[in-house]
Amino acid sequence: MKLIVGLGNPGKEYEYTRHNMGFLVIDNYLCKKKIEASWQKKFNSLYMISYINGEKVIFLKPQTYMNLSGEAVREVVNFFKIDINDILIISDDLDLSIGNFKLKLRGSSGGHNGLKSISECLGTNDYKRLKIGIAKDKSVDIKDYVLGKISSFDLAVYGKLFDNLVLVIDDYFRLPFSDLMSKYNQKNR
Repeated sequence: MKLIVGLGNPGKEYEYTRHNMGFLVIDNYLCKKKIEASWQKKFNSLYMISYINGEKVIFLKPQTYMNLSGEAVREVVNFFKIDINDILIISDDLDLSIGNFKLKLRGSSGGHNGLKSISECLGTNDYKRLKIGIAKDKSVDIKDYVLGKISSFDLAVYGKLFDNLVLVIDDYFRLPFSDLMSKYNQKNR
């Protein structure tokens, strides 16, 4: 069983903000794969279960707001007894440029409060990540920037990226993670 967590903030006011990359990637993946998004409310989250390549997959969008994402993730992990090696967290990343992404096997939160919360609640940094570049704008306060709406120009860039990420996520279900990183991370340098 795999758990795919897209990080973001609930509510209309946060739709299409930079901090909601995880939600956007999951929604795009389900749409492109024609998987009916039958979201249920439980575990302080929206979640749904699907089967991909014969394996049970839980898609999760925590509704706790970003800084408490770990609480929702921990609830699902404990309820379904999910192994840490079967978790993929999708989040935004200020250190990657727009249109770029990076796969990571483990690591620190890098200042991302959602990842920090997950690490604290799971008691480890050893979970897989798919980080989506949102770049930094040093002229804008970080909080205002990550909660800011994505421009129409950047949305077009993300549209192309999200289409590529469908392939990455498909490969996540069939390749060892080290092979996945080798295949895709080199393209992002």
